[in-house]
Amino acid sequence: MAITVLDASAFQVGLLGTVEFAPFVLVGLPAGVWVDRLRRRPVLIAGDLGRAAALLSIPVAYQLDALTIGQLYAVGFVTGVLTVFFDVAYQSYLPALVEPDQLLEGNSKLEISRSGAQIAGPGLAGGLIDLVTAPVAVLADALSFALSAAFVGVIRRGEAAPQRTPAHEWRGSMRREMAEGLRYVLGHRLLRPIAACAATANLFNAVVYAVVILYMVRQLGLRPAAIGLVFADGNVGFLAGAIVSGRLAARTGIGRAIVVGEAVGALGALAIPLAPRQAAVPLLVAGMAVSTFGGTVYNVNQVSLRQAITPARLHGRMNATMRFMVWGTLPLGSLLGGALGTAIGLRPTLWVGAAGGLVAVLPVALSPVRSLAAIADAMPVHQGAQA
Repeated sequence: MAITVLDASAFQVGLLGTVEFAPFVLVGLPAGVWVDRLRRRPVLIAGDLGRAAALLSIPVAYQLDALTIGQLYAVGFVTGVLTVFFDVAYQSYLPALVEPDQLLEGNSKLEISRSGAQIAGPGLAGGLIDLVTAPVAVLADALSFALSAAFVGVIRRGEAAPQRTPAHEWRGSMRREMAEGLRYVLGHRLLRPIAACAATANLFNAVVYAVVILYMVRQLGLRPAAIGLVFADGNVGFLAGAIVSGRLAARTGIGRAIVVGEAVGALGALAIPLAPRQAAVPLLVAGMAVSTFGGTVYNVNQVSLRQAITPARLHGRMNATMRFMVWGTLPLGSLLGGALGTAIGLRPTLWVGAAGGLVAVLPVALSPVRSLAAIADAMPVHQGAQA
């Protein structure tokens, strides 16, 4: 919308990404405390319905000829805040729904579901943008969040009531509980390198994705339908990664699966700036497929490990702290990508992002994560501890 409807500059497009991900820095840690104080299912439903309402404002404003880049920034920020709560809550909710030895399988199935949507979604988006314009296509996005709320609403498995904090103690308790979550992650020999790896990878991924659509439109000459096809076909890597992540961990060890997944994902990004104008789509698809495959293998295994080794009472704060650290670099990367795109050009910016992403594997490759054979091997050392 910013590119095709409002003719936004590279910096404005990068700033849009910054605004969308800024809530992970601004409210990430408090969100973890709140999620640990509340049942998770109502948080998920409220997050879905709020995002549906925010997104619905875009086609309404477009029909009234009142759509501005300022509104896109506002909607991006509101949906970002709600996404913080939703993401922290859903990763904290899964351990309440399945047994510890089912976490890897549960996360793999969630990724299979998500990857199916990510394969179909971009192709559908590209077609809708060509047919009815981008702002109207957002109506489908708003409806998808309403459907998500309905599906979460039918979950009936009980969830233990969280420990209540007296209202008069909330302010002081909030600070103490946020600090406890930070200490747990930063002091943990496995969580700390995982956080460093993901934060670095996200920083440089954000540099790439701040300008990649602009690059496809203005430098490669691709139409929205073709761009949708690139993302849809490239996202097949999500599905493949979700299917094999558990098997790869069983064969090589979960630590090696985490390291290899991150390394493969970083290599895939190198194909994007190599794409020639005359035959861009095949190379873009291949690069994105490799990148999404590696990233999914990494995510399924590291998220399952995090959930298993963290005490239940700290799940919300652990997930929020990780989100704060690893998604907190996204707005910086988007801003950097937009600035670099304006200063040095789109293709050189993509090279910076792709090359920087290769560095992200070092924290896990040079840490105890690499030698971890199975989740169970990590649990006795850390259960109940704040190592």
